[in-house]
Amino acid sequence: MHRIMIFGRPGSGKSTFALEAGKNLKLPVHHLDRYFYTHNWVEQDYPIFLKIQQDLVDQKNWIIDGNCIRSLEMRYKRATIALYFNYPRLPCLGRIIRRIWNKNPHIKDRAPNCPEQLSWKLIKHIWTMPQRIEATLPLLRKQYPHVLFYEINNDQDLKKIIKSF
Repeated sequence: MHRIMIFGRPGSGKSTFALEAGKNLKLPVHHLDRYFYTHNWVEQDYPIFLKIQQDLVDQKNWIIDGNCIRSLEMRYKRATIALYFNYPRLPCLGRIIRRIWNKNPHIKDRAPNCPEQLSWKLIKHIWTMPQRIEATLPLLRKQYPHVLFYEINNDQDLKKIIKSF
């Protein structure tokens, strides 16, 4: 049984890693942004989003890529592995800028009509990610010790994780 949750800074490579891991492990990959937004960056009604997410985590096997902090526990408690992509801010920002012009067409991580864009909200999200989860993450790790937790801070960390799969 594999249930892998991936979360962390935008631009850290979560979706790309999820796609590769899904292919290699033959697991379904779900990108939460496809469900969090309906179209044109309009947010889904939150109860509907939670229901969709609960249906995903109730499956036997999955890879879920997404950052919704309010529902982090929903994914964490069902996960077998949690991967926290905590890359430095500036490389993440650079990756997002590059992604705007060179989007991988195989990654289907957006709702319809939600093109890649750089906004102040996204930049703030990149800058504040660790602060937004610093209180929650230790509690989840303590409450759900069965979940293998890995913090990935750079490409070398990621290569080590890939070798362990």
